[in-house]
Amino acid sequence: NQENDVEENNMITQESLSSGALRWRCRRGMLELDLMLQAFVDEEVSSLSQGELKVFDRLLEYPDQVLLELFLNLTQSSDKEISQFVKRIRETING
Repeated sequence: NQENDVEENNMITQESLSSGALRWRCRRGMLELDLMLQAFVDEEVSSLSQGELKVFDRLLEYPDQVLLELFLNLTQSSDKEISQFVKRIRETING
């Protein structure tokens, strides 16, 4: 199915981590988001499971303003996996 092929091609894989594709996807329109996401990628992404990479992939689809509000704990996602992943990112970047 072509739709599944496109979805799989857009999904983060372990191979894309080494190619820099993930770092490129983490580049945003806000410097604050760039810094937060890059700090998380530098510290944690190599230890993520394939399931966690899929959640991260879904998170990166969010608009910049929503991501910023999630990271600053101004709002919460109704998606439990996303909420838990955002908490993990906050914990990583806040030390």
